[in-house]
This record gives sequence, structure tokens and C-alpha cells, in this order.
Amino acid sequence: MKTAMAENLRALKALIVDDETDVCFLLSSILKNKNLQATFVNSISEAKRVLVEYNPSIIFLDNHLPDGFGINFIEEIKKHNPKIKIVMITAYDTPNDRYRASQEGIDHFIGKPFTRDAIFNAIEDIKMDLLM
Repeated sequence: MKTAMAENLRALKALIVDDETDVCFLLSSILKNKNLQATFVNSISEAKRVLVEYNPSIIFLDNHLPDGFGINFIEEIKKHNPKIKIVMITAYDTPNDRYRASQEGIDHFIGKPFTRDAIFNAIEDIKMDLLM
């Protein structure tokens, strides 16, 4: 049974939703170091399409996007897949933003600018959660 779970962890796919292409490339590179497949989009409308086609295990979600707020997209993500893990990464890092995001169902909140270690820690927490 643990072998099957380990295989599932190796096959984790991540979707990055951020309007800053540089952030997407940086985050993709960091995720590749943790053996995660990653793809990215720059808007909520693109994310809606890719969410169904790509079926990611983890979403790295910016809050301020050209066509809306990531925080308002969380409910739709969870309707698509209640087990999906969401990491909000945003420059708008206030206690109120963190509280609201947590109420909406995110698993981690990381303020920008982020560090490689912050991303690695979030991934490790998510992997541990998926193993349980």
C-alpha cells in the first residue's frame, strides 16, 4: 500500500496560476527540483480550462490576477476536486488575507517574495498530508 502511495507522490502534478511569467518560471524550476511536474497559466479563465485537462494535485495560486481574485476561485477548485491542495502565493500578505484564505480552504499561504525553502516546506507538508 505504501508503495502505491509513493508512486502517487512521484506523479504529483502542480498547476501554477500567476500573472507574473517570471514567477511561474522560477516556481516551475523549484518544483522540478522536488520531482513535481508543473505547468502554469496567467489567469483564472485559463486555470479553469487547465484544471479539468491537467488534473493537478497541487495548485499554487496568486490572489491578484488580471481577471479576478484567486481567493474567489478556491471554492470552484474545491468543487472540481475536494482533495486538491492549494498554496496561495501573494504579495498581499496581511493577517486578514491569511485568515480569509484559510477560511476558504487553502492548505498553505506564502507571501511574496518567497524563498525556495518556503516552497520546499509547503511541498513536504503536502506530501506528508497525502501519505496519511
